[in-house]
Amino acid sequence: MEEIKNLTAEEEAESIAEQARIRREKLQKMTGEGQNPFVKTSFALTHRSAEVISGFEKLEGKEVCLAGRLMSRRIMGKASFCHIQDGEGLIQLYVRRDDVGEEDYASFKKDYDLGDIVGVKGYVFKTQTGEVSVHCNRIEMLSKCLLPLPEKQHGLKDIDIRYRQRELDLIVNPEVKNTFVKRSNIISAIRAYLDGCGFLEVDTPVLNSIEIGASARPFKTRHNALDMDMYLRIETELYLKRLIVGGFERVYEVGRIFRNEGMDAYHNPEFTTIEMYAAYLNYFDMMNIVEDMYAHIAKTVCKTTDIVYQGTEIHLGGKWARLTMKEAVKKYSGADYDKWKTDADARACAKKLGVTVEEGESATKGHVLIALFDAFVEDKLVQPTFIYDYPVENSPLAKRKEDDPLFTQRFEYFICGHEYGNAFSELNDPIDQKQRFVKQVEEKRKQEKNCNAQVDEEFVTALEYGLPPTGGLGFGVDRLVMLLTDSATIRDVLLFPTMKPKR
Repeated sequence: MEEIKNLTAEEEAESIAEQARIRREKLQKMTGEGQNPFVKTSFALTHRSAEVISGFEKLEGKEVCLAGRLMSRRIMGKASFCHIQDGEGLIQLYVRRDDVGEEDYASFKKDYDLGDIVGVKGYVFKTQTGEVSVHCNRIEMLSKCLLPLPEKQHGLKDIDIRYRQRELDLIVNPEVKNTFVKRSNIISAIRAYLDGCGFLEVDTPVLNSIEIGASARPFKTRHNALDMDMYLRIETELYLKRLIVGGFERVYEVGRIFRNEGMDAYHNPEFTTIEMYAAYLNYFDMMNIVEDMYAHIAKTVCKTTDIVYQGTEIHLGGKWARLTMKEAVKKYSGADYDKWKTDADARACAKKLGVTVEEGESATKGHVLIALFDAFVEDKLVQPTFIYDYPVENSPLAKRKEDDPLFTQRFEYFICGHEYGNAFSELNDPIDQKQRFVKQVEEKRKQEKNCNAQVDEEFVTALEYGLPPTGGLGFGVDRLVMLLTDSATIRDVLLFPTMKPKR
């Protein structure tokens, strides 16, 4: 913190408390003199820092009004230099007693602290060292900072503090702000692409009246007026497909999703997805959309389709690799699905390869294939790769392959050893869908105590009115932002990641 160097944690806490006490005394003094900074309601800005610096040739000698946070100060008797930080960056100020007045200059020296929000008026000039600056003829405090900022030399490195107090992280670590500016640009680029392809952005409910049979565990809440339990959504899929039934041929939603599950570098209990559905397209059409969309986003945001993630160069342009799940498992583990004549053969193969299948003795060939993929394949898929034709066992919403009904028209795509998105030729047979939902609910109730999972009968009814052949795709926005900002953990791309409260 300011003036704090090589202190123990206890000494640092005492120093912070002392500085906070001094700052409050300054505020009390200013308020007693009729200068309470918290009563200000506005300040008329004419420019931002970056605009002044980049436009120096046109603005030299002209008057500007700026505002920002005081980040450094060098007092030199009758004149001082300081820097303020606004939404675009830092700019230097030159504050002289003869220009701002003796009273205001004395207050600047005694009452102002690093972190205070100030407003200034002055003319643009360049110092002898060549730094574009503002020569102030007026300076005023717009808001008092009552806690000291981390001192510049050591910055703010503590991960726990950075995530808990993101506002402080943004103040002292400018590169963090750049990540979230880029996040906004990525979402804007996605919207622009989908809008340009004729998709309509929609909103669907976050609160659901039933717990569906999907494997993800929901957050449960209570609706007092209706006297009923409700569940935060774990996906946006079913409502979006009902809109396709209703006649919207292309829809998408940028949706906040909630899953009551574990946390790690790639998972947070609440996260953002984009799901899209297009009538009359299949899963191969959706592969083409993914390739084209990712290239568009990378070019728009990163200015190139060749990026570096955690030291590995990734090529997002051109055609991506495509393998069926059977082909991928055979390539990386040697196991050949087509040689398994029975489920027992498949289980024996898994045992020989040292892979435990969760379903145990009830495991089918499909279950074993999935387990072998997880064990041997996923982490090998570094460059963008589509894995398609998934077993029906883990694809309850995907259409079966007509020539091989044990598999579905589904793909996931992988980059740097992680899954980034999931897509289907959507199941539109209401009878098949009802059967799969019933089985899914039964399995979930066996696995979880006090499970209230139900078949979504409203969705099945919607399918009975007729869902046209439809391609669907869902992908995680947070993981994409991680990729394009070279961020190692999802917490680095969420402004306020979920944190356990301090006791």
